[in-house]
Amino acid sequence: MNEHTYSVDVEWSSPAGTADYRSYPREHRLSSAAEMSIDASADPQFRGDPALWNPEQLLVAAAANCHMLSYLALCARRGVVVVDYVDAAVGTMVETPGAGGRFTSIDLRPRVVLAPGSDAELALALHHEAAEQCYIAASLSCPVTHAPQIVPG
Repeated sequence: MNEHTYSVDVEWSSPAGTADYRSYPREHRLSSAAEMSIDASADPQFRGDPALWNPEQLLVAAAANCHMLSYLALCARRGVVVVDYVDAAVGTMVETPGAGGRFTSIDLRPRVVLAPGSDAELALALHHEAAEQCYIAASLSCPVTHAPQIVPG
């Protein structure tokens, strides 16, 4: 068994601090040693900046990104040539009074365009295999569903 460790730094600062729930800033920075930093905030419904990524979007993005990378790797190994991949992923989070909230589903809707001669049936089947190999989806407590559209070349 291999073990991988991922380190991320989260930085937040405010001269006024968290003296007032309504006014403390939600903007912060996510960074890692070698990567560009990401300016982030809370969801706008939680007084965040709508122009910045929020944790909920990053979770959905991680699930969609992991599935895509697993899928593309499988396609490359199995001779299915993908020339375009676009996903309009949607995550649903439900708040429960007094108990916080949780994601109840993440729905992936990839539109995959194949090169001429690639096997569309195999391309579709590989989405199921990619779902089983995605580390992020396997780590989540909510279901991650897939509704792929395959466009033959």
